[in-house]
Amino acid sequence: MKNKYLRLLAFTFFASGIWDTIAGILYIFFIGTGRQIDNPPIDPFFAIFLGSFFICFAYLQFLSSFNIKRYAFNVGCLIIGRLFYIIQLYIFMIFAEGFPSTFWFTGVIDGTFTILYIFFAIKSGLGLRDLFLPKRAAINL
Repeated sequence: MKNKYLRLLAFTFFASGIWDTIAGILYIFFIGTGRQIDNPPIDPFFAIFLGSFFICFAYLQFLSSFNIKRYAFNVGCLIIGRLFYIIQLYIFMIFAEGFPSTFWFTGVIDGTFTILYIFFAIKSGLGLRDLFLPKRAAINL
């Protein structure tokens, strides 16, 4: 990989995997009703369930970062997912009465990762098709 922006995209994708690992650990062990962080209240089952998804996303990001051009579609998936999360988070913080604003920083961090994904992808020459439409591979049966 000679393109410096692809390297930066891969590094950013790996770093966001670290962030998702931290989120997964927090959800599994610290967030949930009766735990250290329980505002907003969330049942321990759903906290662990969400944490397991964060761990899966992190694994996907770690492995994809080693061949980012081939797995650019995974970057596109995370762009969509992070944007959805950010929009949902801030809508709840603004419009849901009593929803705590303690998670605002996660929206900022996820927003930063999303902007960096898009910036480095564009600068590296990856197009929308690379990010949002998987390449069709021939299958020899």
